[in-house]
Amino acid sequence: MSTGTLLAIIIPVVVVVALLSVAITLFVGRRRRLRERFGPEYERTVESADSRLAGERELRAREKRHDSLDIKPLPSSSRERYSRDWAGVQDEFVDRPEEAVHDADRLVTSLMHERGYPTEGFEQQLKDLSVEHSRTLEHYRDAHEVDALGTRHKATTEQLRGAMVHYRALFDELLSNGGQARQARA
Repeated sequence: MSTGTLLAIIIPVVVVVALLSVAITLFVGRRRRLRERFGPEYERTVESADSRLAGERELRAREKRHDSLDIKPLPSSSRERYSRDWAGVQDEFVDRPEEAVHDADRLVTSLMHERGYPTEGFEQQLKDLSVEHSRTLEHYRDAHEVDALGTRHKATTEQLRGAMVHYRALFDELLSNGGQARQARA
């Protein structure tokens, strides 16, 4: 074989291998970034999807939607008001635990709304929160489930106490502008 023929074979092979290597690196990097950002929510979403790619597509769609939201930090006066309101909900728990858990749910929803999160439905709230608050999302799920039980008077006092702890985890993160603070775009 002549040198020209060898080069005509080797160069395209090298280019294809290089392109495949770049594509794989980008693919693996994107998957790692999604895993880091979404934490346990990554696995939950991927497991519930038809495929890993479909789950990852869902997570990227959540990021895109989240980027379009006007999430903002709370002014200190609002943080103080929410802190007082939370203290009131905790005090209420002693005498009326079911109502306190329900009030905690409403307070978290109100705080989400004031921060700029849409509050049109629980499943959408979970998706929107998952982008910046994935580490506390399971707390919210658990608390919401107990709140539903409490509404039907089927929750134990221990479950209700646990729900308060779960709501508090998300509440504290939202109150302190938790997650990753949204940066102004240049």
